[in-house]
Amino acid sequence: MNASSPDVPSDRPVALVTGATRGIGRAIATDLGRTHHVVVHGRSPEAVTALVADLPSASPWVAELTDDEVAAPSLDRLDVLVHSAGVIGGRDVADTPAAEWRRVLDVNVVAVAEVTRQLLPALRAARGTVVTINSGAGFTAGAGGGVYAASKFAARALADALREEERPHGVRVSSVHPGRVDTDMQHELVEAQGGEYRAELYLEPASVAAAVRLVVDLPHGATVESLSVRPTRKG
Repeated sequence: MNASSPDVPSDRPVALVTGATRGIGRAIATDLGRTHHVVVHGRSPEAVTALVADLPSASPWVAELTDDEVAAPSLDRLDVLVHSAGVIGGRDVADTPAAEWRRVLDVNVVAVAEVTRQLLPALRAARGTVVTINSGAGFTAGAGGGVYAASKFAARALADALREEERPHGVRVSSVHPGRVDTDMQHELVEAQGGEYRAELYLEPASVAAAVRLVVDLPHGATVESLSVRPTRKG
């Protein structure tokens, strides 16, 4: 899949947000859109086009990130790359086939590495910032959550390694670890588990976007290496 060069204005820094059409990704794209030209990634052309139209300065990137032929947009510079696209999946290890492990790891880890690899020249040119939206599951794993947690542990390891590799090039790398967030994905997860959904116990997507803004706006001589964000209330 080929990606064209987006029409990027010269008077705004450039941010690319994967998974930008819903949930956390949409909140991040909307917040960054106040100050940045946003390259909006999603799989649905209609959803991407609608969000691009809502932002002050934006361009589309429609792609399936796990496609073997995926090609990131051609950019001369990239100030911010936010990896927000992700999937949940898996059950107990005894009940999870290899195909499900591969599906989750492909989206949550391999696609992150490949898109970052392709965009590193533009990030280095801008001395940019990479932000991976991880999870509390990137620190701890429980019964039934091994597949998702394994992908998030791996994503944290990827970010840690990338951070050290890119220090000489001036590229900052941060992991943001939200607790459970009030999104469509969270509704689906709670419904699948047969639980009661109480929105007041979850983070708002805007809170995660605010955490990303903190990471991005920090003076460049400092890096937020890892940031954990949790709801104030507990059930």
